[in-house]
Amino acid sequence: MLSEKLEAVLGVKGLLQGDALAERLIPHGHPNLLIRPESTEQVAAALKLCNDAGQAVVPYGGLTGLVEATTASGQEVAISLERMNKIEEIDVASRTMTVQAGVPLQVVQEAAEAEGMLFPLDIGARGSATIGGNVATNAGGNRVIRYGMMRDQILGMEVVLADGTVLSSMNKIIKNNTGYDLKQLFIGSEGTLGIVTRLVLRLRPEPRSQNMAFLATSTFDEVTTLLNRLDSGLGGSLSAFEVLWSDYYELVTKPPAAGQPPVAHGHGFYILVEALGGDEAADSERFLAVLSELMEEGVVVDGAIAQSQSERDAMWAIRDDVNQVAQFRPVIAFDISVPLNLMNDSVEEMREALTARWPENKCMVFGHLGDGNLHVVVGVGDKGAKAEVERVVYAGLESRGGSISAEHGVGVQKKAYLSLTRSADEIEVMQRIKASLDPKGILNPGKIFTSN
Repeated sequence: MLSEKLEAVLGVKGLLQGDALAERLIPHGHPNLLIRPESTEQVAAALKLCNDAGQAVVPYGGLTGLVEATTASGQEVAISLERMNKIEEIDVASRTMTVQAGVPLQVVQEAAEAEGMLFPLDIGARGSATIGGNVATNAGGNRVIRYGMMRDQILGMEVVLADGTVLSSMNKIIKNNTGYDLKQLFIGSEGTLGIVTRLVLRLRPEPRSQNMAFLATSTFDEVTTLLNRLDSGLGGSLSAFEVLWSDYYELVTKPPAAGQPPVAHGHGFYILVEALGGDEAADSERFLAVLSELMEEGVVVDGAIAQSQSERDAMWAIRDDVNQVAQFRPVIAFDISVPLNLMNDSVEEMREALTARWPENKCMVFGHLGDGNLHVVVGVGDKGAKAEVERVVYAGLESRGGSISAEHGVGVQKKAYLSLTRSADEIEVMQRIKASLDPKGILNPGKIFTSN
């Protein structure tokens, strides 16, 4: 029996089933077993047993994903690396951290900070999301404009394939131009190609200054002008450029929301700007000078500069108060990308189509606009209208070269729309890679696309 074989290699603590498994709160279904290895060797042994038996395996990270990529049925086994949660090494000289994949993101951030370093990836679920899950989804977050996505934070990787083969390339160097960079296959693959077990992460020097402001513009053209001027004027220190459409800004700065508006209501767009630098006095002076120039030119029509850490925290809290959209339940959330020069037209077209179909709809738009990522939350008062709302929101993306998923992945939720972002040839190559690395199709079956 497979469960007995798994228990033999994992030990009693390495396998949850029956009542012990039923007590755990697991979104999107329930597996019949939960594998909890504590080493790469145990991951390899467990996957080999499952592969030999043709048993489907669903990888679990922190279960904070938003596209149902961890959906599991009673016929599937889940694997969690929650017991593989050690930071193995912090090498300040090489600016790297070696970790097991089950370490939560926030633990990595805090460990880096304790050594005077920065791990720049940051998302709202930092306390629960695991580093392995961040790899599987190629997480983005608040500072992509400066530091890039999760793939830009990875130097080395150890991963176990479906048949138990261990690929270990725990590389600490940035430049390693020796053939295929195999780790890239697994970043963003949502657990369909292998189980990432260990990583060498790239650290950066901890910033010595943090300047933040909430700004307002009248038009979207001024938003893009502001982005380019700040990016050049701040000498590469711009780390966040978060844009809130006016209705979302009002939602998160009026009761029942706790946030107080740092800038008056009534403008077209609101932008949270953050710059991280290395010289507190000089960086503050330059930040103020660039903003003053933009205000004098009329690009910025109003603004507030944070004067303390508490004010900086309050500004981020306004941006992150997404729960306010629950007032319009049931709501449908989207994570899309659109080229900046086409973004405003895309949003306006989407709003018009939603209003034509559902005159009383609520549509909130905000996002990491510096990297082209928008979050759209739509409420039309009808949970059964989800598919129709999706068609409206996604309608203009293909012709504009946009993406149905900027940072959340595909999973199950966006699988039907993958062809809007990827060509038939691209999808076929993905399927061929899947068939090559996982010929029995046991790893997270049915996610992203249907295997041939």
